[in-house]
Amino acid sequence: MDSDRARGILLGLAYGDALGRPVEFTSASEIETEHGRLDEMVGHGTWNQPAGTITDDTEQALCIARSLVEHQAFDPADISERFVAWYDSGPFDIGRMTMRSLSRLKHGDEWDEAGQHVWEQSREGQNAGNGSVMRCPPLAIPYATDWDRLAEVSRQSSQITHADPRCTAGCAILNLTVAGLLADAETPLEDALDYVSTDVPDELLTAFRPLARGESPDTLETSGYVVHSLQTALHDGLVADSAEDAIVTAVNRGGDTDTIGAIAGAVAGARFGASQLPDRWLGAIDEADELETLAERLVEVP
Repeated sequence: MDSDRARGILLGLAYGDALGRPVEFTSASEIETEHGRLDEMVGHGTWNQPAGTITDDTEQALCIARSLVEHQAFDPADISERFVAWYDSGPFDIGRMTMRSLSRLKHGDEWDEAGQHVWEQSREGQNAGNGSVMRCPPLAIPYATDWDRLAEVSRQSSQITHADPRCTAGCAILNLTVAGLLADAETPLEDALDYVSTDVPDELLTAFRPLARGESPDTLETSGYVVHSLQTALHDGLVADSAEDAIVTAVNRGGDTDTIGAIAGAVAGARFGASQLPDRWLGAIDEADELETLAERLVEVP
């Protein structure tokens, strides 16, 4: 596997996350009024953090990547423990379903129980957030050539906190698409959808089939609903002319900017590689060196 593209996945995710962090929850017009076209890491704004600060998107992706490297395999129980330790550290940004699931894990639920319980107790509209798709791309690196296993671990990684089928299948589709990009597939999203189409909610197929045909929807939503986030991020990640353009376009749409930027960044990173990401962003992310090292080691996970 091309280590440049593996590094691109993790760095692209972090760059999209950090670029979007200060404008999360703001509209496209508000971003334009304050920043013009936001393409530089800026401080303060939403969450009032320094420029280049990552959020829960990258922090949870790091939990997954560190576990994969340390155990040389996918270990959902270990990942759950890392999520709980991160939760106990008091992160400034954490989604509600994630918080509720990690609280249950902390108080005795098994890794495959907590998210299921929270999902069953959540009403429609609050039960299918994007909190698992934003963190799952590290799994696509070690399992890129084993699609059965990649689909399985992607779903299981979601189940820890987000058990809704739209979330679990969304993680599988995203990671299979990333794996296709790593293999230079001509139609990576279409291939991913074909691979899992017999076990995917209709909402995902309806949202993603046009993208797979090369169509751009009239409207791309930027809410935290997993279908909206994935549709918009996959669109921007797959059609942009450069990795920077993919990330910047996704973030400047407004809404859930850090997560949609992170997903688009992971997809674009797999397309273009770390070497094509802007050099000026590299020094802004404190975790950049670790992300690059983890990506190189993930390539070697058996």
